[in-house]
Amino acid sequence: MAKIKELFEKQTVQKLFLCFWMYALLGWIYEVFLEVVVYRWGFHNRGELFGPYLPIYGVGAMLFLLCFSRLMKKKDVKWLNIVKPFLIFLGCMAVATAVELAASYILEYTSGSWPWQTYARYKYNFQARIALSTSIRFGLGGLLFMYIVQPFYNWLLSKPTKKTINIIAVIVLVIVVTDFILTNALGYTPKLAQ
Repeated sequence: MAKIKELFEKQTVQKLFLCFWMYALLGWIYEVFLEVVVYRWGFHNRGELFGPYLPIYGVGAMLFLLCFSRLMKKKDVKWLNIVKPFLIFLGCMAVATAVELAASYILEYTSGSWPWQTYARYKYNFQARIALSTSIRFGLGGLLFMYIVQPFYNWLLSKPTKKTINIIAVIVLVIVVTDFILTNALGYTPKLAQ
């Protein structure tokens, strides 16, 4: 119990919570950008909730941090610094692909479908659940995440006071819980891309 209290006092829990939802939001923006700008399918809410976030991206980000933070901190081994980007790329590619595959089965079980069934059109795919080209993008995104975005986000979160971080975390929690309740109460199901 003392360990949990210490995590809250250091604001580790609050910052990870905010990190999760920030990456869920960035994932939604990325998906909508692909859908509207790249593929020109038109706008559809890519999320399982009403709000502009895809929790699967938050899960992926947390797993990237869990799996690769220690590797990122190692700076004293020269050969490792040379191969580290390649290891991060492959690791992020594998982790994100596994998350996406698992999420497709969970979403199919809970809601009858998953929002990325368009993978059936991709040359190399598995049951339209995962595809090689998206896995490669996940690896590249993981590199961007580990080397640029997360360090910037850590710097950004070091600026507000502890009280401000707590207030922001509570506001985000209220928004997400309200969205979850409304989504379930109204029986919302996302419209799949054509």
